[in-house]
Amino acid sequence: MLRHILATGAAVIAFTLPDSVALAKAQTAIFAGGCFWSVESDFGHVPGVISMTAGYIGGTSDHPTYEDHENAGHREAVKIEFDDARISYAQMLDAYWHSIDPTDHGGQFCDRGHSYTTAIYATGKEQLALATKSKAVAATQLKQPLATEIAMAPTFWPAEDYHQHYARKNPVRYSNYRVGCGRDAQVERVWGATAYHGMEAGH
Repeated sequence: MLRHILATGAAVIAFTLPDSVALAKAQTAIFAGGCFWSVESDFGHVPGVISMTAGYIGGTSDHPTYEDHENAGHREAVKIEFDDARISYAQMLDAYWHSIDPTDHGGQFCDRGHSYTTAIYATGKEQLALATKSKAVAATQLKQPLATEIAMAPTFWPAEDYHQHYARKNPVRYSNYRVGCGRDAQVERVWGATAYHGMEAGH
């Protein structure tokens, strides 16, 4: 519950808003874009993002782990809480497209296999419609069909603690991985001057 104070002349009135009102500006986006370390790192540079959780989604098993999520068909993904008073879901989608290679059917950059393929998991019908529309726009911009799946979100399973905020906790190791994997170079080849559009410098 969120407590507010209202001053009316000489009187001061205290009232409490329900949680649903207090949190009305928070929304959730779930994006799979290759290694979840990198998706989390990139969206850390998007204004309006509140929090992020790396995890697994879309497979056939419950409580997947890093060791077994691939065999069960899960993708690596990030659940992102964002303030929709500062950034819209459409803007989140735009930032997502410009931080991945959506033309790649086999994974992302040096990370190959289904668990590293791209997908947008909508949390409701409105998100599903916006994601579908944004995919058509991105395909037109790139002038080719896109491999990115769009689906309603099934259960999202948080990854192990050591995967959370990996780039921040292991900056040197992560930087070496990202450069070696060729992520930035390929995103720039795909998107040119609009690569990482919507993300602040230093992604």
